[in-house]
Formats: sequence, structure tokens, C-alpha cells
Amino acid sequence: MLIQLDVENIAIIDKLNIPLFRGFNVLTGETGAGKSIIIDSLNALLGSRVSKELIRAGADRAFVQGLFSDTAGMNDLLESFGIEPQEDGTLLVSRIFTESGKNICRVNGAMVTVSMLKEIGQRLVDIHGQHDNQSLLRPETHIELLDLFAGEKLAEVKKEYRVLLDRLNELKSKLRSLSGEDKERERTIDMLRYQISEIESANLRPGEDDELRCQSMILSHTEEIINSFSQAYQLIRGEDGDEQSALDKIGLSLDLVRKVESLDPEYESIGNALGELEERLVDISRDIRRIRDRTEYDPNLHRSIEERISLIQGLQRKYGETINDVLTYLDNAKRRLDEIERSEELILAIKEEIRRVEHDLNEKCAIMNKLRTEAAKRLEQGILKELSDLEMPRTQFLVSIVSCPEEGFTENGTDRAEFLFSPNAGEPLKPLSKIASGGEMSRCMLAIKTILADIDAIPTLVFDEIDTGVSGKAASRLGEKLRTVAGSHQVICITHHAQIASQADWHYLIEKKEQEGRTLTRVKLLEGSDREEEITRLLSGEHATETARNLARELLNQRQG
Repeated sequence: MLIQLDVENIAIIDKLNIPLFRGFNVLTGETGAGKSIIIDSLNALLGSRVSKELIRAGADRAFVQGLFSDTAGMNDLLESFGIEPQEDGTLLVSRIFTESGKNICRVNGAMVTVSMLKEIGQRLVDIHGQHDNQSLLRPETHIELLDLFAGEKLAEVKKEYRVLLDRLNELKSKLRSLSGEDKERERTIDMLRYQISEIESANLRPGEDDELRCQSMILSHTEEIINSFSQAYQLIRGEDGDEQSALDKIGLSLDLVRKVESLDPEYESIGNALGELEERLVDISRDIRRIRDRTEYDPNLHRSIEERISLIQGLQRKYGETINDVLTYLDNAKRRLDEIERSEELILAIKEEIRRVEHDLNEKCAIMNKLRTEAAKRLEQGILKELSDLEMPRTQFLVSIVSCPEEGFTENGTDRAEFLFSPNAGEPLKPLSKIASGGEMSRCMLAIKTILADIDAIPTLVFDEIDTGVSGKAASRLGEKLRTVAGSHQVICITHHAQIASQADWHYLIEKKEQEGRTLTRVKLLEGSDREEEITRLLSGEHATETARNLARELLNQRQG
């Protein structure tokens, strides 16, 4: 739902901030006051093409922004565009367009393209009038609306159908991977056999590369290791002719402490610690000598280790970052080779399953076609009744359902559906987009929206001068229909009819004022006597009569009643 619309520097609007509400919102005003400019601004916000002529004279850029609420149902689309949904379900959409043709579009602060903005806009607002943002002008939406109107039975069949369709696509993908040209198949087999042989011949062992790198490091530092351990041994044990070694000095220290250890338990504890240290140092010196004596440089061993490391690294570059990755690749390659070598058998099995799934899909399509045809008749009757109430009794309406199995299975089966109209007797049925009159178009849209109000997911509906060419009686009915639709949607309507304006929950007056030699558009939410005055103007024009004023009061009282 649109709860705030901000417009700057568009046509004769310098700056407008319009709060909007749930229910039936109506905009009235004299011709040229700027009502359609507000609709143009909303279209720009929703991603429609804009002309730089729309920018206010003297300004180098225009700005429009809308704040929407209750948009949680759009989270999947927003996330697909990398836009983070707000926890409170609000959505802030803005667009700047400049004299140079530059567009800056944002949704919840994230930059988006105009095409992304348009896709988001189509889920937020439906505008009916002389504009291109009408969802019902897109035939691809008709089958979805028909299916929603058909109800739960069709929804259940459609769910089963889509499970089968997913399985069919999975089978076809697998068949394509197994089939292909013979030469390509042989190349794949040769490549897999080579890869398997190359990996298997290496006899890889998990963790082997880490062990080899450790051995290589030791061999590379053999001389340093021998020197270090020799010096360490000499310092601990000493050699003939040397001064006292560390072990000798600890032995002397121990002898000295033993002489007095009986005098105090603490001295005895120190003596014991020195004894343990002496024993431990003897053990360490043996380990040092053992490592020193066994360490020697073997150039042949070093070379073979480096070659093994190089071999493993080569396999890792080709097949995975670690030995485990390489071994996993080996398992997958063996499995793939086995599938290809058994492909003829598999291909036959897959083709047979495809035939079974396609048979089941065709059965589901037949059921969906039958349910759609039944629903189409009910929808046609309901919409014709609505159009008759809107003073279009000679209108023909048809839901055209064409089965096109030759085009393959789509998300909706093999049916194509389109709403066709003929507003006048004797004229052929045409797609909605071919209806010439904007008023006729809007009334057709209103009839459809009235029938589909409870299932149509677009929260905000805008009707631009829906009352063109209708009588006062028909206008009253129009107002009633709009009020009905407003029970489940936010409705915004531009009208010149008092009978429609009087039924709105919220009434805005659009008027133009002169300020410092420039014409500006202003918007005022009407209440009480101000609203009565505007309803009176709609009834009688500039020269208000007491009769018109009484009728205006009566219309407003009827709404409240």
C-alpha cells in the first residue's frame, strides 16, 4: 500500500508531499490543476519511460519517491535483486531523472536499474487509464488470474503438474548429458579414462603431501640440523679438555644441596628437583645424540621426494586443492565413465520414463483445461454483469483458452488464456490493449478487479478518470464498485463526478496557485465543509446553487449512512 508520495520539479509541481491511506482515496480538481501529473509522477516511480519534458521549467532534475507498507510478499523478488527487506515490511522507492537523461533509482537505499524498478513496480501498483502500467494489459497475467479464480481444485492439480514438470526437466537434462554426438561421447570417454589412469597411477594417500613437505624441509636443512644438535650435545655433556658441561654443573649443584638438605624440607625439595633435572637432562642428551648421529643428507632421497611433491601438486592443479579433493574427483570420474559406458541402457530407461511423465503431464493438462473452461464461463458471466451495471450492457467479454501442446509444457500447462473485449455491439472481440477509449478501458478493468478483488495480489489500484463519458447514475455505480474493491485494496481514483468522489474514504483537492509569477500545484485533504464545497463544485461548476449544495450534502450523508 502506498502511504506517502513525494514529488519535486515535475511539470507545474515544485514540491508535493501527499500522505495516502487504506481504502478509497479520491482526487478531484479543475482541469489542468495537475491531477494527471500526479499519475505521471507515480508512473515514473514505477519504472515507466519518462521524457525530460516532464521536468519543471528551470530545474535540471526531477525527483519522485514513494513509501509503501505491507510488502512482505515481495521479499523473494527483493532478495533476488540483492535488496534487503525491512523488518516492518515497508519499502522506500525513489527515482531521480535529469535533463541529460540520467536516471538514479533506489529501493530501500539500494541502487537498481529502471528495468528492475519496473518489475518491482508491477507488484506494487496497478494503474488504469491512459498509461502502460496495467497488469491486465499483459496477457501472461490472464492465465494466473483465471487459475486463482478457478479455486483450490485447479490449484491442487497445478501443484501436481509442476512436480511432474520438474521431473521431466530433470530427465531431459540427464538425457542431454548422456546423449550427444558419438565423437563427443568418445572424446569424453578418452578424457575420463586418461584422468582416472593418471590419478590412480599416483597411488595417493591422504595427508601424504604434508608428510613429504616435512621430509623435504629436513633434508634441505641437514647441515644446520647436525651443527645445531652437535653444539647442543656438547653444551650439555661436554667433551675431553672442555670446561665443565651443563650436566657437570648441575651435578655439582646437586652435591652441594645434598649436604644441607636435611636441615629444611624446602632444601630437600630443591635437591630432589635438581636430581630429576639431572636425570631428564641425561635423557635429553641421549635423544640429541641419536638425532645428530642418524641425520645425514641423501641427495637421491631428496630428489625423489621433490619429484613426488611436484607430481602431487600437478594433480592438485588439475583436479582439486587437496589430495582428498583429487580422490573425490577420481570417484566422480569413475562414476561418470560408468554411466557413459552404460549410456545406451540408461538412455533407453530415461526415454521410457520421459514418455510416462509426459503422459501424466498431458492428463494433468487436460484436467486443467477442463477446470479453466468451467471457470472461464463463470468469470465471463460475472464480468458481463459488472459491465452492465457500469452502463456497458452491449459489451462482450470472452476468456479465450487455447491449448497449444505443440509449444511444449510451460509452468501453466499447454493452455494460453487471454481476456477479449468488444465494448460495442457488432464489433469483433479484441485484446484489452486494443480498446481505444480510456474510459472504457478503465471500466473494463474495474469490472474485472471487482470480480477478482479477493485474489488479486497487487495492493494498490489507481483509476485515472474512469468516469469519462458516463452518466450520473452510472457514476454512482462506479463509485459503489470502487468502494467494494477498496475493501480489499487501496484504491486511488481521479474523477470529475461528484457521485464517485462522495463515496471515497479520503478526498483530496488538487488545485493550482500562482506564486511569484509561477503556477504551482497544491494538494489538500478535504474534510467537513471543505469537502461539501468541492462536491458542490463538481455538481454545478463555478456557480454553486443551493440545489447543488443540498445534493452534495445528501450524497455525503448517504456515504456515511
